[in-house]
Amino acid sequence: MTGQGFLQIAIYVIALVALAKPLGTYMARVYQDESVGLNRWFAGIERLFYRLSGVKPDQEMRWTQYALAMLAFNLFGLLAVYYLQRFQDVLPLNPQALPAVTPDSSFNTAVSFATNTNWQGYSGEATMSYLTQMLGLSVQNFVSAASGMAVLVALIRGFVRRNSNSIGNFWVDMTRSTLYILLPLSLVLALVLVGQGVVQTFNPYQTVNLQETVSYSAPKLDADGKALLDAEGKPVTETLQTQQQTLALGPAASQIAIKQLGTNGGGFFNVNSAHPYENPTPLSNFLEMLAILLIPAALCYTFGLMVGDTRQGWTILGAMTLVFVALIFVTVPAEQSGNPALTALGVDQTVSAQQPGGNMEGKEARFGIVNSGLWAVATTAASNGSVNSMHDSYTPIGGMVPMWLMQLGEVIFGGVGSGLYGMIVFAIVAVFIAGLMIGRTPEYLGKKIEAYEMKMAAIIILIPPLMVLGGTAITLMLDAGKASIFNPGAHGFSEVLYAYSSAGNNNGSAFGGLSANVPFYNFMLGLAMLFSRYWLMIPVLAIAGSLAAKKTVPVGPGTLPTHTPLFAVLLIITVLMVGALTFVPALALGPIVEHLQMIGHQ
Repeated sequence: MTGQGFLQIAIYVIALVALAKPLGTYMARVYQDESVGLNRWFAGIERLFYRLSGVKPDQEMRWTQYALAMLAFNLFGLLAVYYLQRFQDVLPLNPQALPAVTPDSSFNTAVSFATNTNWQGYSGEATMSYLTQMLGLSVQNFVSAASGMAVLVALIRGFVRRNSNSIGNFWVDMTRSTLYILLPLSLVLALVLVGQGVVQTFNPYQTVNLQETVSYSAPKLDADGKALLDAEGKPVTETLQTQQQTLALGPAASQIAIKQLGTNGGGFFNVNSAHPYENPTPLSNFLEMLAILLIPAALCYTFGLMVGDTRQGWTILGAMTLVFVALIFVTVPAEQSGNPALTALGVDQTVSAQQPGGNMEGKEARFGIVNSGLWAVATTAASNGSVNSMHDSYTPIGGMVPMWLMQLGEVIFGGVGSGLYGMIVFAIVAVFIAGLMIGRTPEYLGKKIEAYEMKMAAIIILIPPLMVLGGTAITLMLDAGKASIFNPGAHGFSEVLYAYSSAGNNNGSAFGGLSANVPFYNFMLGLAMLFSRYWLMIPVLAIAGSLAAKKTVPVGPGTLPTHTPLFAVLLIITVLMVGALTFVPALALGPIVEHLQMIGHQ
């Protein structure tokens, strides 16, 4: 790696950590109902929302009521997005007259955006109307992120409160997350992105003349518009020529801002943040990449402030950052070193003033290897899933790191709210293990960790691997699952494993070689997204309710300090051991054996 590459990574990490404290302080004040300026100016709007919806903001909820409110709201959003897609052909703001989306794709997309996964089996500019993109997908980008932040705040209250049967009000937490945090940040970022060239318009797509005639291969279609297949079942192609190009437009900037800040990741266009209308410049690339991890990092400091000990937040943020940086320096060098099979053929893959070197397949020349690899690690460290390069084209090790980051449970930063509450669950497991080692009832932040909390923690940790490994196994046993795998051998296995790792951990990125927009995958991945979101949120709220009802235990000589570098190391080891023991056998069948094949020039 070059010195310039080190500098780019250093600037990104320093900027991320430096912004964690001011934004974290602001969010803590929002959730503690302290003055932050905006809540004085928009207090009337907030009260109007409550009055119109019949919400009593001063009425607190038990954890079961909180969970039911969260589930009911998310179900309503899921149904709204589903029916928007099904009827978009007769609804306004559809200048391209796009048809209604199929039932299976509508189900998958509705689940995807309700669960903050934003898996996309469709091409946005060829499938979704402007109304569906704005009223359906963009709105869900806000409220699904706010739901995760609300659950985190409820868990924090569980540590703060004592002898209480309530953990807050879901409607208040979600409203304040949206109104005072997500909306202002998104407005600022959207305006900056428009200044950088990200499109924001209601105009229809524009057709322009090309300077030269372009020839391209396309599937040959029959009279019904279906692709013709040869005797081996492969698509028949034909060579076509064109002198025109249609430029897809739309209100993209407003969706791009919240897709990054809310760790959603669903792109307006098919190639996501590799598209020049979503991510046109190096500055837009840096800001979007920073926005991916900004709120998850800042929430660590919010956590420390709200529990009354900022060292707790810094410890968790330090653990996350250490794993994140270490894996950056696995992915980027793996891509920079290139493919030895190509070197054996005489291809020059060295870095020079004329070329970036390494494995540039699937990467934008304007971003290069460092910014592509850094984005790949950031987007899978968070449950974001947006891409500025195609992960399917990475080297086996370079592609394995994003996959494994998801398999760790999306707790290395993770989604807004969901990443931190997942890491807190691992912290509970870590103090439980430490307690067993010294024969003492474990404590975390003054609350005893007992059998009930550990049962809920076990559910939270085990559900995603069950969805990932179980879904992959079922898929590879069925003809319907194997029919969409176009790459044979280890890489084809990696594509399926990556898809379920993404859906089962609410990420949304993909290895693009898998044809997943078919009824089988739309249904299977939709189920994985549903279970992995809500079967985790409910146990987290159960832990919050249990902790809130307990009294605070005074610190004693046997209490494990959880604000030290030693505990950060213990936390990292706990996360990595769970991930390694669970997924290394599957990784050995995919990217690891593919790496051995690559270095063996097979």
